[in-house]
Amino acid sequence: MDALLNADIKSLKLLHSGKVRDMYEIDDNHLLIVTTDRLSAFDVIMPTPIPGKGHVLNAVSDFWFNKLSHIVPNHVSDMSLEQAIPDAEERERVKNHAIVVKRLKPLPIEAIVRGYLIGSGWKEYQKQGSVCGIELPEGLILADQLPEPIFTPSTKAAVGDHDENIDFESMCGIIGQDLATQVRDISLQLYKEAAIFALEKGIIIADTKFEFGLDQHGNLALIDEVLTPDSSRFWPVSEYKPGMSPPSFDKQIVRDWLETLDWDKTAPGPMIPDEIKNKTSEKYLEALKTLTC
Repeated sequence: MDALLNADIKSLKLLHSGKVRDMYEIDDNHLLIVTTDRLSAFDVIMPTPIPGKGHVLNAVSDFWFNKLSHIVPNHVSDMSLEQAIPDAEERERVKNHAIVVKRLKPLPIEAIVRGYLIGSGWKEYQKQGSVCGIELPEGLILADQLPEPIFTPSTKAAVGDHDENIDFESMCGIIGQDLATQVRDISLQLYKEAAIFALEKGIIIADTKFEFGLDQHGNLALIDEVLTPDSSRFWPVSEYKPGMSPPSFDKQIVRDWLETLDWDKTAPGPMIPDEIKNKTSEKYLEALKTLTC
């Protein structure tokens, strides 16, 4: 399987190239987002792409956009890829990686929902008994399911920087209380419905992040990627056990390998060996098949 490191579309204006996605301008109302096979770890883009990764992320997002559209509108456009990229050769190269979206104004926050105690939340809980300032019951252990999912927003950092966790009051100060309340309530509803569905398929969604934008009338819409292995922690139900960090359907294989190296976690990253690359590719594909089949 060929890997797509860069979209390299000459017929459209490149607006932004992120860790994984390349964004192009189609016209005043539409954008083209290409989800490449690039992989970032420790905020460094690796020189080795993961074959099929972009296709999986694109397909998983598309699946959730359709499934959750009754909760909130999303940025997916009716414009076809043929209309967006008239050049057949360019279109063929990115066809499984690209999506045409409405041009919206992104909100400057990330809407994070946590259903399980893991990662930075577990570290804070051990020290303070809370996650992002939200008090939790005593006696919880690593990877425990929380009594109720919690909403813990963050600011959106530039490439290479780290997002900063903020409390709900700070979020209200950034985007206003009414909009912040709407984002929080919708995010929790999206997570709860998706988590129930995924659990039936054998996947625990431990946590996830959503991004939102506004149209010209101020209406809220879901944007970016949705409930993918990159934006969420997916755990197999069969291997879940509180007290230990479960394996995940994502780039953890690469992160674990990088931790064995004498690498200072700054660019450039090391080339990923074929064995690690192929195992990671298989994990992403497994997530797509498990959710959608």
